[in-house]
Amino acid sequence: MKGGTFTISNHGVSGSLFASPIIINQPQSAILGVGKLEKRVVVREVDGIDSIQIRPMAYVSLTIDHRVVDGHQTNAWLTRFVEVMESWPAE
Repeated sequence: MKGGTFTISNHGVSGSLFASPIIINQPQSAILGVGKLEKRVVVREVDGIDSIQIRPMAYVSLTIDHRVVDGHQTNAWLTRFVEVMESWPAE
């Protein structure tokens, strides 16, 4: 995308669970790194009771250019991004 301000790096396609991409090409201000999607055992609260579930999970990282955005803003964005992904309707 020409003139974009945000990059998504899908390093999970090569099997990597986690990475922190840091090369930011101007005018871009952030890179979202997405790791490999894999099933993990997690504890979720269902109707007030802890439940052990198997869920597809992936690590995400957000690398930013502090000259453009503040860490507080990006942490809020990343928190909301994770909330949206975790509540995405299953097909």
